[in-house]
Amino acid sequence: MSRESEMAEKTVLCGANAYEKKYYFNEKFAGLPESVKDELHIICVLFTEEIGGVFTIAFEADGSVSMSTEYAPEDYLYDEVGSGLLVNEVRRRRQELFESLSLYYRVLILHEDAGDLLGEDE
Repeated sequence: MSRESEMAEKTVLCGANAYEKKYYFNEKFAGLPESVKDELHIICVLFTEEIGGVFTIAFEADGSVSMSTEYAPEDYLYDEVGSGLLVNEVRRRRQELFESLSLYYRVLILHEDAGDLLGEDE
């Protein structure tokens, strides 16, 4: 699958870029609580401060939350091993947040039935 078609199946929620020192939040999700938006901001910025490169949090086509990181070929300071470890740590520590975001996306964007989704956990 090409990078373009892979990205077309994802909806970026937020991300940070260590090269440009910028944070991006998709305003399509402006309805999220401020505390959630703040937490996402902190996760993204701290990730790029520690590892470097570009870090994004996105929704997959099925509503699951994914994290990805990439870096410029000339970036010799980027910590590729550390990036994988930190992604796993963020996923583990913020599991409840990501599950809630997935539910939010599946109900409000994909228009799935909330009752059915909540019943899946039982």
